[in-house]
Order: sequence, then C-alpha cells, then structure tokens
Amino acid sequence: MFLSRKAKYWALALLIGIQSVRSSAFAQAQGGAAQEGGPAQTFSFFLPLLLVFGIFYFLIIRPQQKQAKKHQEMLKSIEKGQQVVTVGGIHGKVVGVADNILTLEIADNVKIKVERSGVQALKGELKGEGKGE
Repeated sequence: MFLSRKAKYWALALLIGIQSVRSSAFAQAQGGAAQEGGPAQTFSFFLPLLLVFGIFYFLIIRPQQKQAKKHQEMLKSIEKGQQVVTVGGIHGKVVGVADNILTLEIADNVKIKVERSGVQALKGELKGEGKGE
C-alpha cells in the first residue's frame, strides 16, 4: 500500500491518539489507584498530545513555512528576460518590471500585465524539467 507523505503523518497521529485513549481507558479499568495519580497522570495524559503537535510542527508546518519563504524570495528576484509561469498556467517572458506589476510577453506583440504574486515559478526552476519525465 503506497501512501503519500501527508497520509503517513496523519496515520501516525491517529495511531498515537488511539494509543493515548486506550492507555487512559486501561488506567481507568484498573481501579481507583490509577485514577488518583495526580499531576503525573495529568502529564502522562497530555504527553501524547504534545508529541502529536511536535510531529505536525516538524513534518508539516515547518516545511510549509520554508517553502513559502523560498517562494517569496523567488518573487523578489524576478528580473527582465526571465521565463515565468503564472498561477493560471500562462508561460511568458518578463519584458517589464514595476513595483508589483510584471509585463509578460506571451506571444509576438502580445503583452499582459500580472501581479508579481501571480507568478508561480521561474520556468527554469519547474519540478521535473530537464529530467526526462
């Protein structure tokens, strides 16, 4: 069974959550001694929750923040003459740069203006390009 990376993380979190519920139910089934654990029992109840949060942070949130930062840096570095792809899938060559507006030439004598934030990628940096895929 082939799962995506994100699906594996969610499955791991689900398993940790199920284990937490099972251990709590087992402790309650043991009787009063387990229920009077005090702060140690409270800490052991929240430990899996903290563990799940840590896993989500390091495997999902942090990489997404890095990717967003890299995209912002790419947007700031766009110059005349570069080939870009917009969010809408339009391929063009940058022929004009002004503040947040880029002028793209998409065909001979056909120019459009797009927001800088509307650029998805530089054409030379597209995933899979030049790898024979």
